[in-house]
Amino acid sequence: MMSLMMSAGISRSWFISRSPSFCLRNVSLVRVLFQTSVRLSTPLRSYCSAPGQHSSIFRPRRALLFVAGNDERKIRKIPTFDADCVVIDCEDAVAPSKKDEARKTVTRMLDEVDFGRTECAVRINSVDSGLADDDLLAILQAKNLPSAIVLPKVESVEEMQTFAANLNTAVAEIEANPTFDLFAILESAKGLMNLQPILQEIVSLSDMSPFRLAALVFGSEDFAADIGASRTSEATELLYARQNVVLAAKAFGLQAIDYASVDFKDTESLKRQAKEGARFGFTGKVAIHPLQVPIIQQAFSPSPERVVWARGLIQAFQQHQQEGKGSFEYKGKMIYKPGLLQAQSILQMAESVEL
Repeated sequence: MMSLMMSAGISRSWFISRSPSFCLRNVSLVRVLFQTSVRLSTPLRSYCSAPGQHSSIFRPRRALLFVAGNDERKIRKIPTFDADCVVIDCEDAVAPSKKDEARKTVTRMLDEVDFGRTECAVRINSVDSGLADDDLLAILQAKNLPSAIVLPKVESVEEMQTFAANLNTAVAEIEANPTFDLFAILESAKGLMNLQPILQEIVSLSDMSPFRLAALVFGSEDFAADIGASRTSEATELLYARQNVVLAAKAFGLQAIDYASVDFKDTESLKRQAKEGARFGFTGKVAIHPLQVPIIQQAFSPSPERVVWARGLIQAFQQHQQEGKGSFEYKGKMIYKPGLLQAQSILQMAESVEL
């Protein structure tokens, strides 16, 4: 096994760091990696620095606006929506009979549209649909690749192993050595129960795959249908799942994206839901209509008053540190290290939004 891995361009340290049990649990992935390397007669590339170590650059994703991949008119209007991130959709927003059309349109739009400040991501179909490979092969033909891939209906470790192997194969002949941010969407009870091992496996796989796990997205409608819950505007039926998504995202250093509000005309409910999500610890929210974007992005942006509070707290902390003090009082409240971390997060978001 060791000699085979070395001939495939996989280092001894990579093998040892994972142990034989890793290879036994990931036989299908290792097999595909070998086949890819042998077929191309070139060593596999290591794309990410180390598992769990992410870029220090914070990219705000307050609103994730989904746009159907076969809707060329709306895709061309994306720069006018001023969304932090737009997800061009090849999955649920596209009818089965329009999948091929959507792939061709998305590939062409990636090269023709200047998205401006808006980050462009593409949602492919789920691994178990049998359509994901065709999505990847089509999208990766574009000269201007999306910065992120959105993977829906994530339910198992095995699905992630298959996705990683297929993505490695798809990018093997791209000279630019692209690396993508990965957004994983949780949409089922099974996915929720398997969430921790799934995220652990994604982080492990990213060491030898062209992606880094960046965000965890909660897909409320599919989740509610899966558990047989009736959707309400208060979303109390989703409380347990949403809190689990936030906890898992924070534990793995990810952005947490809250569910979509399907009644896009009810702006008051959207404001309430978006503010609630921000209080829960979510960093952004899915949008299904351009009218939702400014409301969502305002809810997930620090107010000027909060920015002033954060800057003052950090200055006070630095002063008290010089005086050899630990906790201190600031604006009527005792401040400990968690308060400092909160202030730093506020300034990080504020500065990234300004940029």
